[in-house]
Amino acid sequence: MTESTKTAEHLRPYARDNDKPILASWMGGDAVASGEKILNEAGLPTFAYPDTAARVFNHMWRYSYNLRALYETPSLPEDEEGIPDREAAATIVQKTHESGRLLMTEHASKALLSAYGIPTVETRVAETPQEAVAAACDIGHPVAVKLHSTSITHKSDVGGVQLGLTSDAAVEEAFRTIDENIGGEGFDGVTVQPMIDRSDGYELIIGSSMDEQFGPVLLFGSGGQLVEVYQDRALGLPPLNRTLARRMMEQTKIYEALQGVRGREPVDFDALETLLVRFSQLVVEQPRVKEIDVNPLLARPGDDGLLALDARVVLHSYTTDEEDLPTPAIRPYPRQYIGTHPMGDGEEITIRPIRPEDEPKLVTFHERLSERSVYLRYANLMKLEQRVAHNRLARICFIDYDREMALVAERPSEEGEDQIIAVGRLTQQPGRNEAEFAMLVIDEYQGEGIGTELLRRLVEVGETEGLGRITADILQQNHAMQRVCEKLGFDLVQGDGREMVKAVKSLSG
Repeated sequence: MTESTKTAEHLRPYARDNDKPILASWMGGDAVASGEKILNEAGLPTFAYPDTAARVFNHMWRYSYNLRALYETPSLPEDEEGIPDREAAATIVQKTHESGRLLMTEHASKALLSAYGIPTVETRVAETPQEAVAAACDIGHPVAVKLHSTSITHKSDVGGVQLGLTSDAAVEEAFRTIDENIGGEGFDGVTVQPMIDRSDGYELIIGSSMDEQFGPVLLFGSGGQLVEVYQDRALGLPPLNRTLARRMMEQTKIYEALQGVRGREPVDFDALETLLVRFSQLVVEQPRVKEIDVNPLLARPGDDGLLALDARVVLHSYTTDEEDLPTPAIRPYPRQYIGTHPMGDGEEITIRPIRPEDEPKLVTFHERLSERSVYLRYANLMKLEQRVAHNRLARICFIDYDREMALVAERPSEEGEDQIIAVGRLTQQPGRNEAEFAMLVIDEYQGEGIGTELLRRLVEVGETEGLGRITADILQQNHAMQRVCEKLGFDLVQGDGREMVKAVKSLSG
């Protein structure tokens, strides 16, 4: 019906110098085979049916969307003193682990969330009716009384929840009713909590469970009693940053409502992003946690609008050794490599692994480099606009810590903000148990031992990660870098080109 071959010839040039993907559906079998061959040879994919091409386009868009999100420069959550309190969190987990129980109590679960800065509703444990009444008086009526148990997971399924109690007598009766419903076994008392007005908020769920291949997987979506009915949820891999947290939210239907509907104010998305980031921290930093869910997480407009009303935590079996616990698919930020180093004037600088949030600092870092420093590092005068391009810096800052390690030296500026003054990087060579290092120090701090300290720490990282050797190609005129290498035990040999010297150091790993 159409000139399929001639049409293919007209499409052929669009395979080159084209900013948009082209997908073709050449229907007609043998009758259009010559046109299909022309397109395929030009690198344009063809499909038997248009709906197949549409599905492929959707997959391409999703891939592009995820990639852009991955390399979008995130911002750091605002620091708060004592958050996260990793020591307190580890103690809470350890107490349940040592007891031989897998299910953490609701009270302990909320304490674990609080250690990571996730706001929870006030919860008091009462083992007798009199203690329940006293707790209710302190909190103020109306209150909710719920089952406190070390073995029963879902309290509402067994008659373990009594709501809207407005008197001491009602609280006492609720205690006895829950005890009777449970029948003794699994009843360890109750928790007393204030009744929270949910009319102006949204019930959300955040959680994590284990996947055999990917380890812990995060969940965000619509919560409440109908969570299994609505099934409005998005999945993600920890650890999260603010950008990835927002992308998870955007994939749910509840996200539109959270922005404000029917005259209602939007929720505080900055606070919700921070909460998700901290929740992902909890998941990766407490590997003994097997499952955790917060349902409902109440989200209301305004400040302090987020509140975890209920929480459930399940631990891995106490017979599972620490080294056998599942690990995240994405290696979390290697905090063990954070340290300090004294300068000659007595000032201490921080040396730490690079973070995705460091991109703006690296722009300033490159602006302060001389042409000579740039040439000695890259063996050519790479222009500033090339060095600070977002696509380049995003990949430099957002690294896979299993394959690459970059350390930055950081000191406070006169304006009070931290500035990066040096960067050292170890990049593992594909298929080989070795890595190549690179180093760059801004001019005003060269000769003060920062490069030596960075390389020393990179060697320690290589040994810890089990590398066999570390190498680098250094320009012959870069005598300072060669002296640093010799000081740290590297052998210097002639490189592949006349202008290069190769530094090599074998490691015990």
